[in-house]
Amino acid sequence: QVQLVESGGGLVQAGDSLRLSCAASGRTFSWLTMGWFRQAPGKDREFSAAINWNDNITAYADSVKGRFTISRDNAKKTVYLQMSSLKPEDTAVYHCAAAEGVWTIVRHSYHYWGQGTQVTVSS
Repeated sequence: QVQLVESGGGLVQAGDSLRLSCAASGRTFSWLTMGWFRQAPGKDREFSAAINWNDNITAYADSVKGRFTISRDNAKKTVYLQMSSLKPEDTAVYHCAAAEGVWTIVRHSYHYWGQGTQVTVSS
């Protein structure tokens, strides 16, 4: 089992930056693909970013590419999402997720999920 706890969300203005963190506990963190997904009110949960276990592969949704950066610290069992140039359409609950033994950006391939942290961007 893997437990994931997100933090760092909040209310910001358009153009601001914010860094989300996701602390993992349980199984060996370094073998997990880690991802960030977001869910806006009334919409499906969508992929935002992912990073593989040794940092040499990352992927981003087109909507966040060039503005968001995912990174991880295996020693701290933590994954980060640095968000810059935030837009009102980035408003959502951001969820951290973990996948075992597979590189994927597909939501249903992730085995573990955090409860999420709210990000609200005002115009």
